[in-house]
Amino acid sequence: MTNEKHPSAGAKAYDAIKAMILDGRLKPSASYLEAELAEWIGVSRTPVREAGLRLEREGLVKVRPRRGVQILPISVEDMTEIYQLLTALEPLAAELAAQRGLSAAQAKAMDKATTRMERALEKDNLVAWAQGDDEFHALLVEASGNKRLIEATARYRTQVHRARMATLSLRPRPEQSTVDHRVLLDCLLKGDAEGARAIHVAHRQAAGQMLGELLARHRLDNL
Repeated sequence: MTNEKHPSAGAKAYDAIKAMILDGRLKPSASYLEAELAEWIGVSRTPVREAGLRLEREGLVKVRPRRGVQILPISVEDMTEIYQLLTALEPLAAELAAQRGLSAAQAKAMDKATTRMERALEKDNLVAWAQGDDEFHALLVEASGNKRLIEATARYRTQVHRARMATLSLRPRPEQSTVDHRVLLDCLLKGDAEGARAIHVAHRQAAGQMLGELLARHRLDNL
């Protein structure tokens, strides 16, 4: 049996390959053989193959028989479509979470993620800020209690995080984005479903527009 201290070889391969995609060590559009990935990670080829299939479902790679995996690029069109979906689904999650009410554990976790973003911004640590942001959005959707909504957004949030990491140094300081998270959390704690939906619609629309502009302006649509 595996646990957090001793993850399976498949989980190790998945985490390692995903991390290398997100930080740019595995280049967009490039192909990598199972054997070379296995050697880098320190596992056999079978866990790498399993990890590749999982990452393919998340839209990060294309599995190519006998040729390993190809790292998929993210186009402006991809991000436009993804943000259209998230702008529809995440505000619904916010509304449902406000209607249900946050548990003490959920409120504490979301406050911790928001505080992490605020403190990271004070220190100009945009990587830590992005990690807190990603954590907050995952917690928000989980708080909706809608299993299908959680499944529908998980795949796309990974792709958004990848594009965000690639554009961190190009974007304006995310002051307003951070404020939005605190305002949204206040709405959730008050049970203000209408306010929660409204603030998150505006938040996702602004983020999607900015990211698309950055990808196009800096010719990053091959990421």
